[in-house]
Amino acid sequence: MAPSHPPEDLLGALLGTTESDIIPLTHAGVSSGSKVFGAAILSSASLKPYTVATNDERASPLLHGEINCIQKFYTSFFPDPTNRPDPRGDCVFFATHEPCSLCLSGIAWSGFREVYFLFTYEDSRDRFAIPYDIDILESVFRVRAEGEADDALERRALYNRDNKFFQARSLGELVEAVQDPVARERWRAEVERVKGLYDGLSEVYQEGKAKGVESSSVWK
Repeated sequence: MAPSHPPEDLLGALLGTTESDIIPLTHAGVSSGSKVFGAAILSSASLKPYTVATNDERASPLLHGEINCIQKFYTSFFPDPTNRPDPRGDCVFFATHEPCSLCLSGIAWSGFREVYFLFTYEDSRDRFAIPYDIDILESVFRVRAEGEADDALERRALYNRDNKFFQARSLGELVEAVQDPVARERWRAEVERVKGLYDGLSEVYQEGKAKGVESSSVWK
């Protein structure tokens, strides 16, 4: 499955959408007890966002940023299926954080095929103190083969980024696909700059969690 655009165009659109559209919503969300995760569905032709959303676990533990974004895409922005862009060919799906098992399934069931994310699972665990994406994939879905050693089990990927439903890539991988080394270094710095914008959001979320800010999520 080929990307819809050159890596530089995708990076510019996804980082720009993050900074101008997703982060303002996330700021309001973390202040009310929701996690820092957000998402956007963009036109694969123009790379302009159709729908942008953030985590709303204050309302429901299932309203992760990606699921909330998919719901809005189908029910609020394009309720008429005759006017709805085709997720399989007309859309690019972007998640600020690598999608969890719930959101991976939501993306697959909804038909989105081109998927990108900013932060990895390891970032969610180490940078944001939210380890549950890895925990659930390891505890629920990673089944040990007969006779498989612990180290072999731990080396196994948590999911297939290339599969019959979608292809998922981190923005870090997009940066490495930039051919010009000077441009590659510039994009690497831009990714890190936008990632840094989340540090303050994470602090607000963690402070609220410590104070017992109400949320419907069991796993905070």
